[in-house]
Amino acid sequence: MARSQDDPVVPIDPDLGVAAARPAITRRHRRRPHQRPDVLAAIAAGGALGTCARYGLGRLFPVHAGELPAVTLAINLSGSFVLGFILVLLIERFPPSRYARPFLAIGLLGSFTTYSSFAVESARLIDDGHTIVAGSYVVASFLGGLVAAWLGILTGRLVPHRHHDRPGRKEGP
Repeated sequence: MARSQDDPVVPIDPDLGVAAARPAITRRHRRRPHQRPDVLAAIAAGGALGTCARYGLGRLFPVHAGELPAVTLAINLSGSFVLGFILVLLIERFPPSRYARPFLAIGLLGSFTTYSSFAVESARLIDDGHTIVAGSYVVASFLGGLVAAWLGILTGRLVPHRHHDRPGRKEGP
């Protein structure tokens, strides 16, 4: 079926089974990624593992009132690093996988790291009069998260390329 100039081209995530962009009209009868039970199961499995890991670390290292929430900070910074690293591997280095990114990036790391705990802990510190600790926590979380993700990306790019056919991707040296 030939595509006319009026048909919009919608990019499709190669991890979800279609490697190239297709006209939007041909996608009308396909299931969207959020309607795929197998992908949702991968996300749920990763989420269960990430949640348990985060809960376990929180129980091992409790935070007391007025203290820097070091456990959440360490979890979020390490998660930012690992996310940057993993995404480079999954997108740039290894062949497409339908379940790897949903399981690892969305499920496991999405549930392991947490913005909501960061926000609540920051608000509690401010409410309890520990504004310097709260400010330090906010700055360390945001700047540290960006630096950690960037370092994860750089580290991931040190991993040698695997040869595979992925349209639109250029193989490096």
